[in-house]
Amino acid sequence: MSNYKKAYIAGGCFWGMEDLFRVRPGVKDTEVGYIGGQNEHPTYRNHPGHAEGIEITYDPDETSFRQILDYFFRIHNPTTVDRQGNDIGSSYRSAIFFQNEEEKAEAVDVINIVNASNKWDGKVVTTLEPYTKFWTAEPEHQDYLLRKPDGYTCHFERFDQPFI
Repeated sequence: MSNYKKAYIAGGCFWGMEDLFRVRPGVKDTEVGYIGGQNEHPTYRNHPGHAEGIEITYDPDETSFRQILDYFFRIHNPTTVDRQGNDIGSSYRSAIFFQNEEEKAEAVDVINIVNASNKWDGKVVTTLEPYTKFWTAEPEHQDYLLRKPDGYTCHFERFDQPFI
């Protein structure tokens, strides 16, 4: 486990993102939570400025940060500001929370590839934000779609082929 890494992303409601990432090759664990906001100990009812994000624990021998980002850009619409599906507001923004300059550079590179592909109608508006702290969401939000398979999600694979 010491070789595992973590990635932090947000792309709308955290339930759908988690549900799709949990089964990806190389992904060892997922947690939903709040990231990038103003308050300590955010909750579902009080998370000003925080995005609904996910923490992805992955094995870099099986997948890469770049492959995680590629999939991220295929399962949500990165061209809408503060919106995914029926969810509107900064909590639902598309964001990558980079932990170092290498991750930031990878994110910029993948965004450029996605934009150059012209698969989306608009340009990527995903923000690049420095990682600060990830606050795990309440237990009822973890593995939500496993427990409620008919629950709301606006996430699905929009493109079969990878961008990279």
